[in-house]
Amino acid sequence: MAKKNNYYPLEVKLEAIKLKEEGYSVKEIQVMLDIKSESQVYTWYYWYRDGEIERLSQSPGQQYSYGHGPTDRSKEESLEIKNKILENQIKILKKYKEKERKWYHK
Repeated sequence: MAKKNNYYPLEVKLEAIKLKEEGYSVKEIQVMLDIKSESQVYTWYYWYRDGEIERLSQSPGQQYSYGHGPTDRSKEESLEIKNKILENQIKILKKYKEKERKWYHK
C-alpha cells in the first residue's frame, strides 16, 4: 500500500528547483527524484520564483501566509538556505552564458 502523504527534505526541493531551471521537464524531475506528484514540483518552483523561499522548509500540512513562515529556524540556518539558493542561481546563470556563447559562435 502506497504512502498517503510524503515529506520531502529541503535538499530534494532545492534539487527539483535546480533541475527545473536547467530545463528538465517536470515529469523527468518527478521520476529522477521519486516525487509523488507533478504539481508538487510546480509548487516548489513557483514559491522559489516568487521569492517565498521560507515556504520550502515549512512543516508538512502547514499553510503559511507570505512572510510568515516557520520561526523555529535560526538566523544562520536561514542564511545557509538563502546561500544555497543563490549558489544554484549562479551555477544556472553560468551554464546559460556558456550555452549562449556557444550558440552565438555557430
